[in-house]
Amino acid sequence: MKTILLVGNPNVGKSAIFSRLTGVNVIASNYPGTTVEYTKGYMRINNEKVAVIDIPGIYTLEATSEAERIAVKMLEKEINDENDIIVNIIDSTNLERNLSLTLQLIKLRVPLIVCLNFWDETKHTGIQIDVDKLEEILGVPVIPTCGITGEGIKQLHSRISEAKTSSFEFEEEEKWLKIGEIVENVQTLTHRHHTFWERLGDASIKPITGFPIAIAILLLSFYIIRTVGESLIGYVFEPLFEKLWSPLILKLSSLLGSTGFVHNVLIGKLVDGEIDFVESMGLLTTGLFVPIAMVLPYIVAFYLVLSFLEDSGYLPRLGVLVDSFMHKLGLHGLSIISMLLGVGCNVPGALGTRILESKRERFIASTIMAIAIPCMAQIAMIIGLVGQYGAYGLSLVFGTLFIVWIVLGIILNLTLKGESPEIFVEIPPYRFPYLKALLKKVWMRIIMFVKEAVPYVLIGVFIINILYALHVFEFIGNIASPIVKGILGLPKEAVGALIIGFLRKDVAVGMLVPLQLTMKQMVIASVVLTMYFPCIATFAILIKELGVKKMIQAAIIMIISSLTVGAILNLIL
Repeated sequence: MKTILLVGNPNVGKSAIFSRLTGVNVIASNYPGTTVEYTKGYMRINNEKVAVIDIPGIYTLEATSEAERIAVKMLEKEINDENDIIVNIIDSTNLERNLSLTLQLIKLRVPLIVCLNFWDETKHTGIQIDVDKLEEILGVPVIPTCGITGEGIKQLHSRISEAKTSSFEFEEEEKWLKIGEIVENVQTLTHRHHTFWERLGDASIKPITGFPIAIAILLLSFYIIRTVGESLIGYVFEPLFEKLWSPLILKLSSLLGSTGFVHNVLIGKLVDGEIDFVESMGLLTTGLFVPIAMVLPYIVAFYLVLSFLEDSGYLPRLGVLVDSFMHKLGLHGLSIISMLLGVGCNVPGALGTRILESKRERFIASTIMAIAIPCMAQIAMIIGLVGQYGAYGLSLVFGTLFIVWIVLGIILNLTLKGESPEIFVEIPPYRFPYLKALLKKVWMRIIMFVKEAVPYVLIGVFIINILYALHVFEFIGNIASPIVKGILGLPKEAVGALIIGFLRKDVAVGMLVPLQLTMKQMVIASVVLTMYFPCIATFAILIKELGVKKMIQAAIIMIISSLTVGAILNLIL
């Protein structure tokens, strides 16, 4: 099958072009043997089915990071047929920088077509490009497009078959000289006034205005996440479970005799003769309700907001804004992106540390994220449980974790050898995201969460029931009682939650409900559960990313810091 590869720098609108060319049935997967994700879909050209692959963004074929090396490897491996085509997507508002990759692609001697994306923005930025002259110089088809509006997509589709190898010849040491000559010949700049979005973009990275903007955006983001999440729970998911699922489960409960081992595993215990989806702890009750009805709504809301911030161009600005502060934690500013990903789910957060250049940075980022950043699933459960004590209770939990995140980062930065490199990032202009591409990205992330979360929740609930039936929790509780009761001030029954936290943190928090904890105990338990160990999925990823030796070191730090912070909270609250 013929393959079309979309290749370009980061932030040139490849996702929007990809969404315009392909249908809704796309596949997001990791490249074999790596954790670098790419997207694949299909389109038809002259009634022939053609594969379209969105290669991760690269600045050069001379890769400078692990993600770039894998992207280049992917590019070289996928182009294995003379009919395969590269569509080089260019940001037409930044022609000079983008042409560097274009000339490298020409050297590959592969059929090529150039797509001048963001064509609409050239009109607003005073840039005029002679497309015909650029096509003549490069010797390959050049098509202006706007992925957001769909302008030029039909022409791009119709001319893909015209892709060809270029006869444009140059010596490598003359590359930038040639780029300068091309830009001088085809591009004209005219005077214009700054737009509102450009002024806002400048304000977003200046500390005096950037931090108030960042605080406002983050507060608005979490308000939207909570509002959307609670609305989905209250108006969609809870009614579905209470009105449709609960009657079916009660009938099944009756058929099983309302008690017994099989009943306890599948349905759990009945509360006043009814299903309590939080406390029943059955595979078909709590096992499904927690990930689908309590957590998924917040995940949907979170990824909607995160994807909007990504595609609008705000996240790189946030990285530049916090760069000086993040250096105090031994990281550069772009590590804030992996931290934000960790809020959605620690697994992509751990994978996101690959953008960091040194092993030292990846270790620090992975460790403080796994310790101090609860995933959205756990946040949803904490809000549901500690939220009954209002803003005070929640501020104790999340305020403590924020302080731990800072203090631990500073300590690791001071004790680990090495330096934090400076930030090098392109800041794209603010753009309103292409809705279809944004929703497709959100959908793929939701599917990943469902595949990741539901099996582990079911496994966790199943193990809980088996261990309870075998009185294992009671045995371990007696052994761990001095630590749990003496140091943390928690009842020994909380040991079960701590054990299950290794499988799923959200289920573990939910296990605290029947224990009738005080506010102090609930705060301590929520903080310790967040800190003491990552869930098993994140643990597996961190072993792969850091190696066994470094993961053991990180685990020791997690256990020591969680017990220390728990003991301090027990003393001062």
